[in-house]
Amino acid sequence: MIMKDAPVIQVQNLTCAYDDFVVVRNVSFDVHAGEVFVILGGSGCGKSTVLKHIIGLYEPVEGSIMIHGRNMATATEAQRQEIMRDFGVMYQMGALFGSMSLLQNVMLPLEEFTDLPRQAREMVAMAKLAMVGLEQFAYNQPATLSGGMQKRAAIARAMALDPGILFLDEPSAGLDPVTSAELDELIRGLSRNLGITFVIVSHELASIYSIADRVIMLDRASKGLVAEGDPRLLRDRPGNEVVGRFFNRQPPQSAGRETCRVPVEEDA
Repeated sequence: MIMKDAPVIQVQNLTCAYDDFVVVRNVSFDVHAGEVFVILGGSGCGKSTVLKHIIGLYEPVEGSIMIHGRNMATATEAQRQEIMRDFGVMYQMGALFGSMSLLQNVMLPLEEFTDLPRQAREMVAMAKLAMVGLEQFAYNQPATLSGGMQKRAAIARAMALDPGILFLDEPSAGLDPVTSAELDELIRGLSRNLGITFVIVSHELASIYSIADRVIMLDRASKGLVAEGDPRLLRDRPGNEVVGRFFNRQPPQSAGRETCRVPVEEDA
């Protein structure tokens, strides 16, 4: 387990809503430096919503979000831009620009936020692509690459400014098991070798068991946090039925009350 110093992210009493519809209510948790921290739960529980609030895409109804001691929820636009320099984001589908090469995609944050000359930007971008094993594809456009390679390129772009924190939204979504395992290995390597703190939204249990130091589980019915800890311990000693069913891939009891009957054709 990672040794815990002061948290790099502190979420306190967070309530998120779209208009009058509350998605999560009164959620609190910390993320510590160097952790691979996973936000998990079933569909519609608010995983991605919480992530989008942390990175500043939405403002919370209530609560505070502190990143390196600075409050995202109350920051001015200028302060928020400064805070955002401390982290990178990989969105679920990669969000690469299809008309640009991988190298050009990775160079975008450097062009926007630094005064480096073009040659230096290219060198930094190439180094980031090398970190994810894609330097030989630097001049390819995203459409020519597999889904797993596109996600690797999106991680390289998220690392362009050397942030201490990376947010990944469903990195394994749409990937086959082998490609997903390769991406898990990349995440573990970046965490171990570079000390990057990862905050990952996922519901892929195989991936979660492989990479996560600690998880929180959100629940759609209660609109809150129902578990926190090592995912392997939560699987083996869940503490309540909701958590146990999720980690052991068991449907709710009510799901077994109705039988799906498939018509069987009689032999001619």
